[in-house]
Amino acid sequence: MAEKDQQVHPMEPTTAEPKTDVESASGQSEELRRRKKGMKCLAYVAAFAIFLTAIILAFAVTVMHIKNPKFSLHSIDVEDLSFSPSTTPPSFSMRLDAELAVKNTNFGHYKYENSTITLAYRGTKVGEALISKGRARARSTKEIEVTVNVTPSNVSSNSNLASDLNSGILTLTSHGELSGKVHLMEVFKKKKAPQMNCNINIDLVKKEIQDWNCN
Repeated sequence: MAEKDQQVHPMEPTTAEPKTDVESASGQSEELRRRKKGMKCLAYVAAFAIFLTAIILAFAVTVMHIKNPKFSLHSIDVEDLSFSPSTTPPSFSMRLDAELAVKNTNFGHYKYENSTITLAYRGTKVGEALISKGRARARSTKEIEVTVNVTPSNVSSNSNLASDLNSGILTLTSHGELSGKVHLMEVFKKKKAPQMNCNINIDLVKKEIQDWNCN
């Protein structure tokens, strides 16, 4: 049997065709677009972070900055006024109907406990009234009505009383203090104790309040 010579021809290696200028430019353009898109995303993230920081700072400055509520005397009237400068000892008595105000400028409500308001003549207490516990809503004013019966049994021996009564103007001082907390979102609580100190001038002849001033 005749053997046939088989020649094995080695395979020629395939050579990659070089990229054309158009393909190379297209690849570079795609890479540039991806980079620009990534830079835009970073810019958006940075802008959002700055915006969020500004919001947090504004919130901290305006909302979280807790101020002391203002406690003041809004109005006052005198009733059942009587006085006697010539008797021994001199005396006076009256009833004062007052309207107090608790102005809360915070973004959370102010809750206060039971308290008292006192009236004094030359440093001696002549009357007292109870202020029941309550709540002043956020950014609002709470009005409180109180009645004080003035019975100055401890001031009859004061050497200035007769001359004060004869002058026709009697000056009393009032003091009150609230003890409570400002509540923000039922999470943050801050103790606040506003005070009220007033001088009240009473016209004994006209039997009315001449004026008052508070600090």
